[in-house]
Amino acid sequence: MTAFRNLDSAEVKGKRVLLRVDLNVPIENGRVTDSTRIERVAATILEIADKGGKAIILAHLGRPKGKPDLAFTLKPVADAVGAIIGRPVAFAGDCIGETAVKAIAAMKNGDVLVLENTRFYAAEEKNEPGFVAELAKLGDIYVNDAFSAAHRAHASTEGVARHLPAYAGRAMQMELDALTLALSAPVRPLAAIVGGAKVSGKLELLGNLVQKVDILIIGGGMANTFLFAQGKAVGKSLCEKDLAGTARDILAAAKKAGHEVLLPVDATVAKEFKAHAPSRFVDVDHVGEDEMILDIGPKSIIAVEAALAKAKTLVWNGPFGAFETPPFDAATMQIAKTAAFLTGDGKLKSVAGGGDTVAALNAAGVGDQFTYVSTAGGAFLEWLEGKALPGVEALRAK
Repeated sequence: MTAFRNLDSAEVKGKRVLLRVDLNVPIENGRVTDSTRIERVAATILEIADKGGKAIILAHLGRPKGKPDLAFTLKPVADAVGAIIGRPVAFAGDCIGETAVKAIAAMKNGDVLVLENTRFYAAEEKNEPGFVAELAKLGDIYVNDAFSAAHRAHASTEGVARHLPAYAGRAMQMELDALTLALSAPVRPLAAIVGGAKVSGKLELLGNLVQKVDILIIGGGMANTFLFAQGKAVGKSLCEKDLAGTARDILAAAKKAGHEVLLPVDATVAKEFKAHAPSRFVDVDHVGEDEMILDIGPKSIIAVEAALAKAKTLVWNGPFGAFETPPFDAATMQIAKTAAFLTGDGKLKSVAGGGDTVAALNAAGVGDQFTYVSTAGGAFLEWLEGKALPGVEALRAK
């Protein structure tokens, strides 16, 4: 990852290290109920501490609307961090000012401290220079390990990085390596699966990918809009008919670039959308007026698997069908397992991301069998859309 500074080049011993992580975790009755995000940054926290740095953790939790709100305190999260890293973790009841300064002054090399929710100040999301300066004077160097917040130009994600020597943490480094592998320097042929409900939510994504990938595989509800744009009857299916012209433009752009677009040739249809509703397979030319397309069909699955067999790199965002409702999960489950098998066999580098995608891969039991699965959501999508992420740009090697 030559384009970004990381901990390999950071001298942390004896230094106050401001470490921005994602601790935006679910809490019930004062206890963290899902510690996945903490587990992802544990290695960075421990590396800084073990090298003799003072790990001073910056994070947000929820949406406290720019003022202190104990419903969003990071105190229980600090306790959970301590449990996961197996070390004492101190907590300061503010992220700037005297409280923070005193807590940091009491630290010894190797100590870990969590500062209170940065979003208790409206200046955090506004990236106000005064607040940035207050944060920056608490540290000697800055490490960002919160890729999921890197698309926000906030004080703790971007502002501080402009004031202190700035580095990517290990989780951020893994994310950037994976995304570079996926789009910036992929092994070709490069395939992308784009699914989900609506074209409108992924116009920028489709526009960027159609220029970059060799094979664009379109599934989910958005495929219906493309089928409609080609003159197919889609019955009562979810379909953004007003975007038919846009869909045709995307297909034309792909053709001009010499890139393949794979659309469903058959579908799983039903007259009602509910679990185990009576359904049938039908070619996309024969969808009934009273039917809904709720998944791709077996011929389409075979075509997608053939495309993946040709590919060397895969980027996946969005399911093929209504994967939470059987039997309309069949295509997503089968294709996920095929991609995982090809990855395990060393034939495919696979990078996936987005909430529904992660849930679908986990439902298929293959979430840990892809080359990389991003939990970042918005930041992952904006990267795929070709947008510069403020929190990442600040880490670029000068």
